[in-house]
Amino acid sequence: MEEISITVEIAGRPYKVTILRSEEEMFRKAVKVLAEKLKEYSQSYAIKDVQDALALVALQYTSSSLKYEDQATNESSRLIEKLNEIDTILNQNSTV
Repeated sequence: MEEISITVEIAGRPYKVTILRSEEEMFRKAVKVLAEKLKEYSQSYAIKDVQDALALVALQYTSSSLKYEDQATNESSRLIEKLNEIDTILNQNSTV
């Protein structure tokens, strides 16, 4: 895959990052969502220090990520159980 170098602005600072070309659209969208969340936190909570807003946004997204990881793990476990049940049924019926 082809890598490209882009510059994005987060909290008023430019950052040069190297990403896969196929991920550019998603990456730019993430930067836009981050900017919107920073603005939202700054206005809603009267936050003056951008580092405080960044910390709160990071906390929000990290907790959401952990929640979704936990849900995915639970779904995977249930799926494995169901597949094992199906495998057992198929094995019982194939020997009959």
